[in-house]
Amino acid sequence: QVQLVESGGGLVQAGGSLRLSCTASGSIFSIHHMYWYRQAPGKQRELVAAIIIGGSINYADSVKGRFTLSRDNAKNTVYLQMNSLKPEDTAVYYCSADVTDMTGRWASYWGQGTQVTVSS
Repeated sequence: QVQLVESGGGLVQAGGSLRLSCTASGSIFSIHHMYWYRQAPGKQRELVAAIIIGGSINYADSVKGRFTLSRDNAKNTVYLQMNSLKPEDTAVYYCSADVTDMTGRWASYWGQGTQVTVSS
């Protein structure tokens, strides 16, 4: 019913920037929250940033001051602007959203992930 698609990942040199996008589509009534997670090999998945109803944004300590999350409600899209990238940022980045669909059902959805690789 609802699909999330991430894009914008790739290979970048340390200190560079990338902008990730996540677009939700399908039978959407409202999107309550959207999240960016990441998972590196051998590590647990971690929450990178989240935007909730009202526009409140939270960031992981490891990315504060470097990453910026924004949302375009008209496009059902959330962005993650990543600046001053470090090799430690290398991971698969996943978008997630809490959605109420057109039938009134609530569920969390996940995208397929996009690879971000930061070279040193």
